[in-house]
Amino acid sequence: MVLAVLKGFGKQLLRVKAVDCSTEESRLSRCLNTFDLVALGVGSTLGAGVYVLAGAVARENAGPAIVLSFLIAALASVMAGLCYAEFGARVPKTGSAYLYSYVTVGELWAFITGWNLILSYIIGTSSVARAWSATFDELIGKQIEQFCRAHMGMHAPGILAEYPDMFAVLIILILTGLLAFGVKESAMVNKVFTCVNVLVLMFVVVSGLIKGTLKNWNLNPDEILNSSFRVNDSQPVPTVQALGEGGFMPFGITGVLSGAATCFYAFVGFDCIATTGEEVKNPQRAIPIGIVSSLLICFVAYFGVSAALTMMMPYYLLDKNSPLPVAFKYVGWDGATYAVAVGSLCALSTSLLGSMFPMPRIIWAMAEDGLLFKFLAKIGDKSKTPMIATITSGIVAAVMAFLFDLKDLVDLMSIGTLLAYTLVAACVLVLRYQPEQPSVNVQYQIANSQEEAEPDSISDSSSRYLAGAQDSCTLRNLLFPKNTEPSCLSGFTVNICTSIIGVLVCVFCIVAVQGGLEVWSLSLLGVLAAVCFVITVLIWRQPESKTKLSFKVPLLPFLPVLSMFINVYLMMQLDRGTWLRFLIWMIIGFVIYFSYGIWNSAEAALAQNNAEDESFKKDYNPNGQPEKVSFLGDHADAAEVVEDRDI
Repeated sequence: MVLAVLKGFGKQLLRVKAVDCSTEESRLSRCLNTFDLVALGVGSTLGAGVYVLAGAVARENAGPAIVLSFLIAALASVMAGLCYAEFGARVPKTGSAYLYSYVTVGELWAFITGWNLILSYIIGTSSVARAWSATFDELIGKQIEQFCRAHMGMHAPGILAEYPDMFAVLIILILTGLLAFGVKESAMVNKVFTCVNVLVLMFVVVSGLIKGTLKNWNLNPDEILNSSFRVNDSQPVPTVQALGEGGFMPFGITGVLSGAATCFYAFVGFDCIATTGEEVKNPQRAIPIGIVSSLLICFVAYFGVSAALTMMMPYYLLDKNSPLPVAFKYVGWDGATYAVAVGSLCALSTSLLGSMFPMPRIIWAMAEDGLLFKFLAKIGDKSKTPMIATITSGIVAAVMAFLFDLKDLVDLMSIGTLLAYTLVAACVLVLRYQPEQPSVNVQYQIANSQEEAEPDSISDSSSRYLAGAQDSCTLRNLLFPKNTEPSCLSGFTVNICTSIIGVLVCVFCIVAVQGGLEVWSLSLLGVLAAVCFVITVLIWRQPESKTKLSFKVPLLPFLPVLSMFINVYLMMQLDRGTWLRFLIWMIIGFVIYFSYGIWNSAEAALAQNNAEDESFKKDYNPNGQPEKVSFLGDHADAAEVVEDRDI
């Protein structure tokens, strides 16, 4: 009795979402094109960090080799981007990583992903709005800060900000109104700001090539120290630690890798493209192109700006907070600082839109599925946008920006994003090896949410197929499968192997971060790496699905596994305080899910209806009908396979 209850409860947590990809019907306005998606991805990813991050990383971590740090970070980000691109081609619906998890690994993981994405976007919106306000305030002589401190000071250190940021609230409310008004209008504003930002960055790169010199990529620390002692100028004397070993890579390969870990976060933001599945024309083609193109453009921009910056000015003199204005003053182009200021504000504007655009769509998708409160799923009659979700998320973000400093919460953004990246990579790994047997009760291909489903609900031919797969479970068939198409055995093998790899990757990253270079740590890491490699090779030996998609991740299964490792490793580097705040947020989420979401899930209602229909079919149609396919590349082909098998 208890086991049956637990089994039913487990099926509820792992039920998958049925998605019909054969139609382009949508409650949202399908008006975006590929260029809109590229601009959205570039605007969201190429934020104000390009004006600050390059200087900080070059001075403290990598020196001129920051260009290599950005290259490594771009390659790591592309791995995650390719996984998103395949899912965008496979399931072109609104929801991003939340939806991808729902159709693959089940409802509980989907809720965890969506709940953390909401937190990431809220914190991102609030923090960028405060940064926009601070940047604008700096240009007008800090008039806003002085007024707010004098008349609206808040004396709650450690809890609230020093003063409420009224201007940040105003910015959020204006953009909330724009997003609620219409997606096409929002995309147009985003394109304008993104184009201005890109033009400013092109000016920076060209300026660096004109005024810079390659001598700054090959500095000699001894000459710099001697000249500093001989010449009494206004420049401070650099320390030996600040200079490093000189040359192109003054802080060695460890500095380059450390800088790459920081630069990785500069490429976060492209995932907002994946939330536009029901608002873009031809999403199977536009979403993969948008994701890959935006990451490529952002890499070229980061690479060019960092190269120009380190050529214009020695790396040890770079300013960590405002590197570009200081660099232009160093080469005698003081007037260029105004162009940098305009570009910075445009970058902040597009980054803010990039955070605010996907947030209501994630909320809407979860509310539409019944996991969040249903009133959040209301669509505007004229604008065809998630009206209530947009207004609600805007108000919450505005309150956060108004009251809190958010510096201690920014790392929480990383957990939500990296968790989403990890799950999407794992889902791609799982789905590519699943059998396309529409009449078989396979979780990843069939909308099997029936808590009471039993093996006898499978057709006779499917039962023979499943039994044959189970009988042939030998080491030889695992390593040298005879079938060229995925089978139940190969699909089950990949499921188990992916779960084991996920656990091993988490253990590996914890040991790598906490153990350091100790002998026991290195020995354990070697063993874990060897086991992961063997399991990955076992997955590689399984037959892949032949489903035709507009885009597929290359180098399977190695690329998704490497992407999982990078994302989990970065997560494990976050401090304990961040994980404690993450735990608190998850407790709040679980209270909502187990008190509301699990009982109001749309898939639960669908499962109940399917169970009633199945009971009716057993009474009047003993042969039954094939179950509803959740998502396949070609529903017509799937139907033909079922008909042929029944014959």
